[in-house]
Amino acid sequence: MRVVLTIAMLVSTAHPALARDMLVSDQVQYKAAVKKAQPGDTIILGDGEWRDFQIVFTGTGTAAKPITLTAQTKGKVLLTGQSNLRIGGQNLVVSGLVFKNGASPTDEVISFRRDSKTLATDVRVTEVVIDGFSKADRRAEDIWVALYGTGNRVDHSHFEGKTNAGVTLAAIRRAGDPLDNRHRIDHNYFGPRPPLGSNGGETIRIGTSEESLSASNTIIERNIFDRTSGEVEIVSIKSGGNVIRENLVLEAQGAFVLRHGNGNLVERNIFLGKGVADTGGVRVINRDQIVRGNYFEGLAGTSFKSALSVMNGVPNSVINRYHQVANARIEGNSIIDSARITLAAGADAERSAAPTDSKFERNLIVGTKGQDPFRAEGEIGGIALAGNVEAKVAKPLLGAGVEQREVKLERAANGLLYPTDPALAAVGAPRDLKPVTRAEVGANWYRGDTPEAAFGTGDTRPLTAGASLAQAVADAKAGDTLALAAGTYDIAAPLTVQHRLTIAGSKDAKPVLRVASSFAQIEGGGGLQLENVAIDASGASGDGALIVVESGVAPNYDVALAGVSVRGPGKGRLNGIAMAPGTFADDVSIKNSDFAEMGVVVAATGEQEPKGWYPMERLTIAGSRFARVAMVADLLRKGTDESTFGPWFAMTGSSVADSGMDGASLRISGAQHADIVQNSFAKSDGIVVIHSVGAPETRIASNAFAATPSPRIEELAWKGPPRGLIENNVEARP
Repeated sequence: MRVVLTIAMLVSTAHPALARDMLVSDQVQYKAAVKKAQPGDTIILGDGEWRDFQIVFTGTGTAAKPITLTAQTKGKVLLTGQSNLRIGGQNLVVSGLVFKNGASPTDEVISFRRDSKTLATDVRVTEVVIDGFSKADRRAEDIWVALYGTGNRVDHSHFEGKTNAGVTLAAIRRAGDPLDNRHRIDHNYFGPRPPLGSNGGETIRIGTSEESLSASNTIIERNIFDRTSGEVEIVSIKSGGNVIRENLVLEAQGAFVLRHGNGNLVERNIFLGKGVADTGGVRVINRDQIVRGNYFEGLAGTSFKSALSVMNGVPNSVINRYHQVANARIEGNSIIDSARITLAAGADAERSAAPTDSKFERNLIVGTKGQDPFRAEGEIGGIALAGNVEAKVAKPLLGAGVEQREVKLERAANGLLYPTDPALAAVGAPRDLKPVTRAEVGANWYRGDTPEAAFGTGDTRPLTAGASLAQAVADAKAGDTLALAAGTYDIAAPLTVQHRLTIAGSKDAKPVLRVASSFAQIEGGGGLQLENVAIDASGASGDGALIVVESGVAPNYDVALAGVSVRGPGKGRLNGIAMAPGTFADDVSIKNSDFAEMGVVVAATGEQEPKGWYPMERLTIAGSRFARVAMVADLLRKGTDESTFGPWFAMTGSSVADSGMDGASLRISGAQHADIVQNSFAKSDGIVVIHSVGAPETRIASNAFAATPSPRIEELAWKGPPRGLIENNVEARP
C-alpha cells in the first residue's frame, strides 16, 4: 500500500492535474480562474449578459493542450456596454462569445496582445461574433479585431454592422515586433458594412505603409465579404508575401487593393457585383504582384474601383504614396459583364511612373452591354498582352494580344459563367472554382438581427386633427405609417423619431403641420419619411432647422420628402434639414415638393475636418420648387483623400426663384458625382460646383437661367482646366 501511495504522489507531482472545466459567473470568479489556469484547462463564462466586462485573457498553453476561454452555451454569452477582450500569451483559444449592444471603451474590441510587451502567439479566435458594436460618433475610431504577434488565427467568426471609423480586422505590424506574422484569417462572415463617408472604413488591412516593404505572410482565405462597403479598399494589403484566395465578395463597393508591399498573391476569388454602383475587383500597385484565376461578374465600378485596375506610380515614391507597378502577372481571370478594366489608373503629373515589365495573359473579357471595358489613363507599353480573348466590340482599345471573337457563355454547376467553345477552355478563370457557401463561414449558430424595418413596412395608424402627433410618434414602431386626416396639427416641440417612420396625409387630404420651432429630431436608428403634408413654419421662432440630426446619432439614417410643401418665416431663416458633425445619412431625397421663405433647405456643411468626412452618401432632388430660400443645398466634403464613393448629388426637373446667398443658390463642394439637369433658375444666385478630390464626374446640362449667373466649376487641387460637362444650358427671359 505504501508503495502504491508513493507512486501516486510522484505521478501527481510530475504531472499537473487533468484538464479542468471552470465555470464562472462573475468577473471576480473569472479573474481567479485565469490566474490558476493550466494547459488544457477551459474557463467557461456562464450564460447571460456580461456588461462592462474588459476581459484580460493570458496564459501559456501548449499546441496539444491550449488554455480555452469559451461560452457555457455558444451565442448566449453577451458582452455588452463598455466591453472588450485582450489576449496575451501562447496557445490560447477563445470561442462562442458575442459582442453586441455597446462599444469598446478603448481603441480595440479584440486585441491579440495584453500590452505592448505581451503579444499573442499561436492564439485562435473562433466562432466569435461582433455585431453592431460601434461607437455612436462615426468619427471615433477603433479596430474590432487587432492582430499582433505571430501564428494567430481568426476563423468561423461573424463581423457585421460596423458604422464608425476604423478597420474591422487589422494585422498590426510595428517596428520592434515580429513582422513575419503568418496569421490565418479564414471562413469568416464579414457582413454588411455601410459606407463610412471617409477614409478608414476597410474591412481587412494587413500592415501599414511604414513596415510595408517586409513580408507578413498572412493568409486570407474562404471568407465571405457581403456588402462590405465602408470605403474603396475592402481589403487593404500593406505588406508583402500575403495570399488572398478563394474568397467570395457579394455586392461590395470597393476592391481588394495591393496598396503597399510586394510579392502578394490574389487567386481564385469570386467577385459578384450584381450591377451595384462602385463594385470592384482588384487594384494592383507595387512589385511582383500575381493576380490569377479570379472570377469577376457584374461589377459596375470604374477607375480605382474597376474589376481590374493597374495603377501608375510616383517616381521615387515615398513609402506612403504609390510605388511603380513592376513585374505584375495578371493571368487566367474572367471579367464578365463588368464596366471597366483600367490600366495606368490615376496617371497624372505626380503619378507619372507607368507600369513596367508586366504581363496580362489568358484573360477572358466580356464587357457590359457589348461595350469595351478597357481604359488606359496613361502609357501602357510596359504591360505585355498575350492570349487574351474579348467578346467582340465595335472599336476595341487594344489590338495585339487581345483577340476579338464571338463568345457564348453558359452557367456551370458552380453557378459561374464559362465559354461554351472548347477552344477557350484555357482562357479565363478555372473551371474548378468552388464558391464558399454561407454554411461554411461564420458561427453556424448565429445570424444577425433582422434589419430595421423599411419605410412603410409596419402598421398604418390613422390620426385625426387635434390628436397628439407627439404621442403617436412616441408609440410608433419601426416601419409604421401615421396617416393624418385633413386639418391642422400643432407641433409645440420637436418630434423625437427613433425608428424609420412615415408621416403622411391620408388620401385626398393634405394636413397642415404648424411648427413652433423645429419639426422633428432624428435619433439613433431613426429615419423620417414625409408624404403629402404641408408644414407651416411661418411663425417659427429661432434660426435652427425643421429636421435636425443631433451629434451622437448613430449613422446611416434616411430622410425622404415627397409631396411636401414648406413655408418658413422668411428668406435666410430656419433651414430645412441640418445634420451635426459625426452623423451620416445613407440617403436624403426631396421629390415633388415646394419650399418658400426659408434658409438652406439642405444644410450639410457640418463636417469641417480636412480628412474628408461628409454628411450623406446621396442627395437627390427631383421635380421640386424653391422660392426665396437662402440655398437649395449647401453640401460640403473637404479633404483630398480618394477612399470614398460619394457624395452623390442629383437635381432634376426643379425650379429655383429669387433665391441664393453668398453668390450661390446651390453649392456642391467635394462631391464625386454631381448631375444637375433640366432645372430652371430665375432671379437667383448661380450654381457653384467645387472639385476637391479624385476624378469627380460633374454634369450641368439643359438648364434654363434667367437673370441668374452662369454655372461655375472650381478646382481646388487639379492643375488643369476645370473638369466637368457644362452643355445645352440656355439663358431665358426672367
